[in-house]
Amino acid sequence: MFCGGGSAGHVMPNIAIYELLRDKYDVCYIGTDAIEKNICGKFGIGFSEFKGVKLVRGKILCNLSIPFKLFKSVKQCKAILSKHRPDILFCKGGYASLPPAIAASKLKITVITHESDLTAGLANKIIAAKSRYVLTSFPSTAKQFKNGLYCGSPMRESLFGRDKTTAKAQMKLDGRPTVLVFGGGSGSRIINDCLRRNLFELCKKYNILHLCGRGNATDSNIDGYKQIEFCEDMGSVYACADYAVARCGSNSAHELIALKIPTLFIPLDNGSSRGDQVMNARYFNDLGLCHVLAERNLTPQTLKEEIERLTCDDKIKSALRNSNVGCGNDKIIEVIEKVINR
Repeated sequence: MFCGGGSAGHVMPNIAIYELLRDKYDVCYIGTDAIEKNICGKFGIGFSEFKGVKLVRGKILCNLSIPFKLFKSVKQCKAILSKHRPDILFCKGGYASLPPAIAASKLKITVITHESDLTAGLANKIIAAKSRYVLTSFPSTAKQFKNGLYCGSPMRESLFGRDKTTAKAQMKLDGRPTVLVFGGGSGSRIINDCLRRNLFELCKKYNILHLCGRGNATDSNIDGYKQIEFCEDMGSVYACADYAVARCGSNSAHELIALKIPTLFIPLDNGSSRGDQVMNARYFNDLGLCHVLAERNLTPQTLKEEIERLTCDDKIKSALRNSNVGCGNDKIIEVIEKVINR
């Protein structure tokens, strides 16, 4: 049984592992009435719903009722888990994983959790104590836990082995180098705005493939500019990309680097998150695998300059070719089957 939700970043890695297990095992999902329910419906995964409990950062009054709500959530999850009696509960972090993990621990069901970021989020710090293993995307993260095990990042197999010529024809892009720009599942207003103020100049040299987020598309007839609000086939999108500009959520960052796409990361700053994207970007930048532009320094001018600098950097292309950052699916499956076989 899988759990994890609230954002696509907590759900799609589970889908990557689900696709490798579905023909061999009975697989189901426990989650909240959020994005995970919608995604599981699309994939035909059996879904059991409970009422989630979310911490609201910086708002003490909103969090006073959390203990009572958490008690009710755990009780719901215990009933669901008692019905299904899974051999393993695989958690992908986030608030939607905490009640199922607590319930599984009480029912003596083996818990495995996976931490995507360089430093663990609050939910996974709690879940770790109830887990057989804490699997990680970054090598150093595993050292933070006595039961930590570095496996790498889960990635859907459909991201790999795609044909660039076919993908560019599908997206109606010409022979110019293509710069992929995206700001997460819902887009980024500041990245969208800075990009669009540069389009005329950038499209003289590049195709711009822009995943702008739902409801964020604008009218444009600039040759070479292709905007898409949302695309489920990220394999085709990545196949088009010679370069990329992106946030630095762990999942997409690992995908871009595993696919050897030179990328300018513009991480969410500490004021907009717990700072995990800043740390992820710093890690990859220290290895010479990306460029980084701090959001506080982002303007139309700096974005244009940094894209130009990225496309001229042969060192990053060499570093990416020699990088061993790759897909963690095989190691994750190995751990799951090791536990099942016991």
